[in-house]
Amino acid sequence: MKPVRLPASATNALPRWMLLGLCMLYILPGLIRRDPWKPDDAAGFGIMWTMAHGGLNDWLWPHIAGLPMADKGPLAFWVGAVCIKLFGPLLGDVLAARVATIGFFLLGCLAVWYTTYLLGRRPETQPLRLAFGGQPEPKDYGRTLADGALLIYLGCLGLMVHSHSTSAGALMVSLVAASMYGAVRLLETQSARAAAVFGLTLGLLILSYGWVVPLAIWLGLLVLTAMQSRKLLLRLLLVTLPLAVAVAATWLVAARIERPFDSTPYDTWMVANYRQIGLPSWDAFKYFVRNAIWFAWPAWPYAGWAVYAWRRQSSAPHIVLPLTFAVAVIVAALLNRYSEESILLPLIPPLAMLAAFGLPTMKRGAINAVDWFSVMTLTVSAAFIWIGWIAKQTGWPAQLAHNAFKLAPGFRPEFNGIAFLIAVAATIGWFVLVQWRISRRPSVLWRAVVLSTGGVILCWTLLMTLWIPWGNYIRSYAGVARDIADHLPGGSACVDSNVGPAQRASFAYFGNVPFARFSDVDCKLLLLQDDNRDKQSAKLITRAGGQWELLWEGRRASDRDERYRLYQRIR
Repeated sequence: MKPVRLPASATNALPRWMLLGLCMLYILPGLIRRDPWKPDDAAGFGIMWTMAHGGLNDWLWPHIAGLPMADKGPLAFWVGAVCIKLFGPLLGDVLAARVATIGFFLLGCLAVWYTTYLLGRRPETQPLRLAFGGQPEPKDYGRTLADGALLIYLGCLGLMVHSHSTSAGALMVSLVAASMYGAVRLLETQSARAAAVFGLTLGLLILSYGWVVPLAIWLGLLVLTAMQSRKLLLRLLLVTLPLAVAVAATWLVAARIERPFDSTPYDTWMVANYRQIGLPSWDAFKYFVRNAIWFAWPAWPYAGWAVYAWRRQSSAPHIVLPLTFAVAVIVAALLNRYSEESILLPLIPPLAMLAAFGLPTMKRGAINAVDWFSVMTLTVSAAFIWIGWIAKQTGWPAQLAHNAFKLAPGFRPEFNGIAFLIAVAATIGWFVLVQWRISRRPSVLWRAVVLSTGGVILCWTLLMTLWIPWGNYIRSYAGVARDIADHLPGGSACVDSNVGPAQRASFAYFGNVPFARFSDVDCKLLLLQDDNRDKQSAKLITRAGGQWELLWEGRRASDRDERYRLYQRIR
């Protein structure tokens, strides 16, 4: 028997304009007034900026001012570079690149909503018919479930930073959601066209982040369809797989024909993908469990409950399809030998969709417990953000102010009236939302997650309005870049360097540092990065050969370990 019994009044959907406004309220804070931050945000922007201001070779071989960066794939950076070319003169290169970030995010939101809607209107998903009628229509039920899935998706803690980053991860998570949409269409129609759409999304996913996750998803769906339909199995083998390979091969074939910088990114890209596959290890398991608990919150508790509540209909597509995607991604994460948050990103879309189908089966007591937990936790978090900002501005409370300035020595607080008003409006909106939820006690399905999502958006908005100057001070390299630019000799042709991707991107953009490119052999300037405790500069200078004169030495005020030294060859 189905575990859901609902009246039509529980399936009132949110207006489309409200959903769009909620998505924009989520994504816009943090994109304006923020420098590219280390590590992934600055590195991703550096690749986009290099492409936008370069030629065909720069588009075929992703790099940051001469530092090869072909380990992920070029698709996200292509889109960002196009946005810089189109909107850069009007918005500036940094904000123009983030137009692509907005597009990636909205693509993910649309894919999550429509995939859940398609699954939610299927016959297997519908609630039991009531004795005197009044049960919801399939479309209304599907729309409400889709609203719930989108709210859960927006409320996931792991999505906040990565969805606002100019990186391949921002596109990857959205394409995972889009591939789920293609998979649902394939299960529904079993047509070659649907198989081609699924193959196209997998191919784009390969171009955005490599072939490990798409391969895991394809194999998971292959196992699922092998037990259900021979026709679907053939579609996956004869249509989806060849098309995915063909889409991904466009870049590699073009690079092999053109041979940018007399080479090809194929070997670098393949090695980076091979490194993601290894034998399961205890360290990988510990990293996954320890980080997935908060990264996929609050999706995973609802998703786990959905699997349990629908256990008697476990073969229904709305359960088995998201679960297949989630298991495939988990296996890929456990086989990854390198602990990084990006391996957890593909988990969010399937868990959010699966979690939506747990909402109709939750008891009122459980929903109220989740609501009170959200209200208490997120209100306290927002209050702490406000108190910390007040401490920075006024010096009270003294201990909080001391701790803030200890992390950012030399920081000078600044007041921005518009940011302050936005933060005040967001805080008032939060209390209005809480009052509405408590006083009205709505019966709609998404009531269990509206406070969680609203609180997450509130905290993120406060951080990205009140704390942006402080964040720029401790996570941006703009100040160091300008210092380097002031000490560069006039007419500098090229600068050899060992700095990392984020630093190289920031120094090239903010300081116009002419880093050595692929064709540069002998540079007269050398910019070295080392740890103040290890002091590797002397060893690096010895390896470089010749005699060098120190022109400048500096660091970010908030980092006591990193040191940067600029040398000029004198012989």
